[in-house]
Parts: sequence; C-alpha cells; structure tokens
Amino acid sequence: MEMAPPAAGAGAGAAAAVVAGGAPQQRQQQQQPAAGFGQTITGIIRIAVFWYFASKFFTSKRPTGPGSEPPVLISNLFHKAEPLDMWVYLSEKEKFNDFGNESALLWHENNIPYAVWGPESSRTLSLKYYPSEAVKNNATVYVHVFFARSGFSPDPNDPEYLPLAAFGRTHPIVAYFPKSKNDKKRSLLGASSDDPQTQTQTVTQVDEDTEGDVKDDAPAEWLPYWKPNITINLVDDFTRYAHNGVPPNIAPYLNVEPTSGNYYPTVYFNEFWLLRDKLIPLNETVTELPLNLEVGPISMTKWQLFLQIDQSFQIHRSYGSMIEGEADELKYSWKGTLTY
Repeated sequence: MEMAPPAAGAGAGAAAAVVAGGAPQQRQQQQQPAAGFGQTITGIIRIAVFWYFASKFFTSKRPTGPGSEPPVLISNLFHKAEPLDMWVYLSEKEKFNDFGNESALLWHENNIPYAVWGPESSRTLSLKYYPSEAVKNNATVYVHVFFARSGFSPDPNDPEYLPLAAFGRTHPIVAYFPKSKNDKKRSLLGASSDDPQTQTQTVTQVDEDTEGDVKDDAPAEWLPYWKPNITINLVDDFTRYAHNGVPPNIAPYLNVEPTSGNYYPTVYFNEFWLLRDKLIPLNETVTELPLNLEVGPISMTKWQLFLQIDQSFQIHRSYGSMIEGEADELKYSWKGTLTY
C-alpha cells in the first residue's frame, strides 16, 4: 500500500511553525537584559523608600505614660518664608574666617525666602574661576556658604553678628579619583596570513590583578577633578524632634545650636545629578574653569530619597554587585522621573 506524498508546502509550514515557535523565545532572551535593568532600578528605589519611612516610624521614642516626663523637643531656629541673606566664598583653606577678603567673595544675595517655592527663592550665577598654581598641582578648593537673617552678618567679628541668626557650611569642589590603570595594546591574529579576511585587530584591555599576572604593588595615583556645578539646597524641615530621638538618617546632618538645643536650617550640597562625565580634570594646562552656582529649597522627602539612593549605591559597590559608572547610568535613566 502506497502512502500519499505529503502535501506541497507542508515542510515549509512545519519550518515556519518552528521559526514562529522560536521567535518568542528569542524575543524573551532579548528582553531579559532590559528586564534585569528595570528590576535593578525598582529594587534600589524600594530600598531607599523603605529606609526613609522606616526611619520615620521606627525611631526611638520616650515613654509617654503616667508618671513619665514629657520628651524634650527641639525645633528649627528659623521660620518658614523668613528672609535670608547669603554669602558664598571660595578658598583653598577648609576653615574660613577671612570675611573681609573681597576677592574671596563669589556671590552675595539678599532676601531669599526660606523654604518657599517661587521665583524669589531660587537664584543662579555663572562665572569663570581662574585656578592658582597650587590648585593646578593637586590643591583642594572649598566653597563656604553662609546664611543670616536679613540685616545680620555671618562674620563673628562684626558688631551685627548674632550666633542664633547665622549659620553656614563648607564643601570641597575638587573631587579625587584613582587614575585608570595603563591600557595594554596587543595584536590578535584571527587566521593565517593567507586568508584574505585576516586582519590585525588592536584591542585595549584594562589591567586586572588576576592569577598569573604580575602584581602591581605601587600605590594608586589619585587625580583631581573640578566640579563645575554647585547646587546649594535649604531643606524644608520644621520637624519637632525629640532631643534623644532624632532619626539616624537625619542626625548626621542636623546642625544643633548648643545653647538653645534647637537646630539651624540644614544646608545640603546637592550633587545627585553631578555625574562623573561632567567633572573637569585639573592639571598645569588649565587656565580657567566654569562655575555654575544655584541656591534653592528642597523638600524633606526628596532630600532623604537622594541620600538613601546614594547610600544604597555605596552598599552595592562594597558588595561588588555594582561597578564604578553604573550608578551614573541609572541616574541618566531617572532624569525627568524623580520629581518628588
């Protein structure tokens, strides 16, 4: 008994079915890296938000039952919308007291309303900075910002100075990073010289300390980089904290006035969006540098979110689950989305 031959196109249909069946698998494999990237972003944001709310709800609290003493509360020394004057100085010294040096004064603004969102509360200034020979050769530069109630001075030697009316903070505007290890170049011959497709490919490899390699015991060389953008944020925080119950994520940044026990407004140098590719290398050939200054308010939630995300990045790097540069890639993907 003869069997009828298969219908024309049956083999092609089967092949098409195989291809069609394999296509979703290929698409799934292609989408897997994107899914992993999204999971990383989601995980980091979840950790940051969890830490923020955990610090708000699980801080130590004193008992408030019958017979217990009421907790001593500390509060902000300044009021919302209170007008502030600002002075920004630049110096190669970490501690600053040269208020009479006009050449060190970069920026002065009057009547900035504290913790108010509006055109008057945000100010900007762009200028050129001409580095000294010391800065060209690895010296550090510091920005010193001072705020005072309008009409008062930040200078302790000034008759108009009042300790409860002025506050400030210092921040370096030169960052240091280890020099990249020397690149090695070698030729890889893919086939014999008789093969017309043979070509010499020059590849660059970063030196790594692996078994069999010569170990480099020389100390790492650190290179200076200029931060062209300085963002000064005043945190919108008027919380009444228990004297011994300040959340651990807030306590390191709280500037407490010792005589009253209350705290000054928190000054935050916001470098969350200052990515590595924006930094400018410093060396003997640099003659001028851009400096973009900005002052404005920041909400408590956004401030804490930025701090917790950066801290989670540090934890991932310490565990080896994140390499240098990945944090900047994640931040690039977040631009325009973190609008808390």
